Amino acid sequence: MDQAKIIESFHQGHCTNAYQLFGAHFTYEGCEGVRFTVYAPHARNVSVIGGFTNWEASPARMERTGFEGVWSVFIPGVREWESYKYMIEDRRGNKFNKADPYAFYSETRPETASKVYNITQIRWTDKNWMKKRSKNFDRPLNIYEVYAGDWKKNGEFPYTYKMMEDNLIPYVKEHGFTHIELMPLNEYPFDGSWGYQASGYFAVTSRYGNPTEFAAFVNKCHKEGIGVIMDMVPVHFVKDEFGLRYFDGEPLYEYRDRNDAESQWGTMNFDLWNEEVRSFLISAAAFWCDVYHIDGIRIDAVSNLIYWGGNSNRGTNEGSLAFVRRMNYYINKEFPTVMLIAEDSSDFPKVTASTLDNGLGFDYKWDLGWMNDTLKYYATDPIYRVWDHNKLTFSMAYFYSEKFMMTLSHDENVHGKKTIVDRMWGDYDAKFSQVRNLYAYMYAHPGKKLNFMGNEIASFREFDEKKELDWFLLSYPRHNSFLRYFTDLNKIYNAHACLYKYDYDPKGFKWIDADNARQSIYSFYREDEKEYLVCVLNMTPQQYEVFEIGVPQEGTYTEILNSEKDIYDGCNMCNFEPAVSHKSDSNVTKFASSITIRIAPFAAIWFTCPKKRSRSRKAVKAE
Repeated sequence: MDQAKIIESFHQGHCTNAYQLFGAHFTYEGCEGVRFTVYAPHARNVSVIGGFTNWEASPARMERTGFEGVWSVFIPGVREWESYKYMIEDRRGNKFNKADPYAFYSETRPETASKVYNITQIRWTDKNWMKKRSKNFDRPLNIYEVYAGDWKKNGEFPYTYKMMEDNLIPYVKEHGFTHIELMPLNEYPFDGSWGYQASGYFAVTSRYGNPTEFAAFVNKCHKEGIGVIMDMVPVHFVKDEFGLRYFDGEPLYEYRDRNDAESQWGTMNFDLWNEEVRSFLISAAAFWCDVYHIDGIRIDAVSNLIYWGGNSNRGTNEGSLAFVRRMNYYINKEFPTVMLIAEDSSDFPKVTASTLDNGLGFDYKWDLGWMNDTLKYYATDPIYRVWDHNKLTFSMAYFYSEKFMMTLSHDENVHGKKTIVDRMWGDYDAKFSQVRNLYAYMYAHPGKKLNFMGNEIASFREFDEKKELDWFLLSYPRHNSFLRYFTDLNKIYNAHACLYKYDYDPKGFKWIDADNARQSIYSFYREDEKEYLVCVLNMTPQQYEVFEIGVPQEGTYTEILNSEKDIYDGCNMCNFEPAVSHKSDSNVTKFASSITIRIAPFAAIWFTCPKKRSRSRKAVKAE
């Protein structure tokens, strides 16, 4: 480790490995012990206190290094698991205790001390996974979003990392998901923040186990072919006294101006114009990729990074934008197969464009516009959907401007919004028919997919961090049938490359009929080199025994998914025989060929047809 090089880049705001210097590291300096290093430029004195110093009775005083604002001390004999804090004396002589910003582990809430942990002991067996992984632009990406604290509980306690290894991974694999996205597992003091109000950016939360156990969970995911995505919040941090706020007696991590420093969440905004803060956060992102082999980072509240306070009327925060571009540039450079995902509700351009083209450098952006329009449409009485027809066609008017991801996340299952199934229009029967329709539409629409835990069992209860999912629902045939439908949908999606290979290329999607507002029936197809997949969506309770749909080529079209199949608790009005194309009636469809099908009320139907091979020049000449 080149200490001078790390500190130089740290002060310049370009450091990706500050965690290799700062924090508590086991070392041998004539004897075994731990070297503690912290950045506190405004402090008069800094000491380490802990069980090994009898806490405040005999603090180990740190020395100023030859580098601006950096304090360090070597303490022999310190053992792993020891708790510690920094005792800081500010320029006014006030003394207070702070947790280590670079701690790798912390005491379990409500305790707040940092703990010494040797992360170099973590071992990996995922070499093949790491070698083959990619950003998945042309691969299936079907994410299961999880709050680790209440997916399942062991009595009144949440599952540990080991329990998740034994239970969550098989569940995700069985039901056809490709990745797990974990709501923040950085350390945080308040359960009700779900991890989005962080206190430890390098410390995996001790709620569910230790760093080695978490690494074992990720390692097992990779062994089973499952990727892991982590949420990260570089916008704001907790106000708690033990944390980053007024870390050395003055604003260090937050803005000096109080109006900019305090966020709408009751937290503190990071000063993203500060070079050392930039290095802190860039290093935090790199840390999870380097130490824990994380496959993707989802950045929360990107609109608050783009605009001052998330308010476009206040203008763009150019310092923050510079930080975002720099972070994404370095993560992409050092970890080129790690996905960078933006949760962004703004219409700011070039979010997924390269930083070399003055974009923000994300690989994907959540399509929150699609989510809002779609859920509003499905909540509307079918009688009035004729007037809202464009809500389901509008997304394709802008889709190729960014690399959008289709998401129905935890944000859509909280705060009185109702769960996804409960947002559907109508009575109990109608809700289930339409939610099956919704998911067939979502998975046929271009863009990678994300669903929050509980969506797959059609949960009616909103997310509550105190309670596990309502798994008892699966004892009811309707919910059990819905899980089967969701699983089949996932597996069909994974098996048909036309549904993901050209997500971000216009050649992969074509409307068949985007304008049938009178009947509220939509049709389009996806394609790759091998097949066409035709999707038909009926958004009303009207059924059709005979309905003509244009198709992209003549041939035989086989129904591979029908949301109204009886095994999914539907009415079983399906197309049991393959549909052979015929010459189209020009008054009905603009395509040369069409098929005649049956359409049940609220049905979503997928048909596939292999592409015909064009004859080679040699074959034509031989004829």
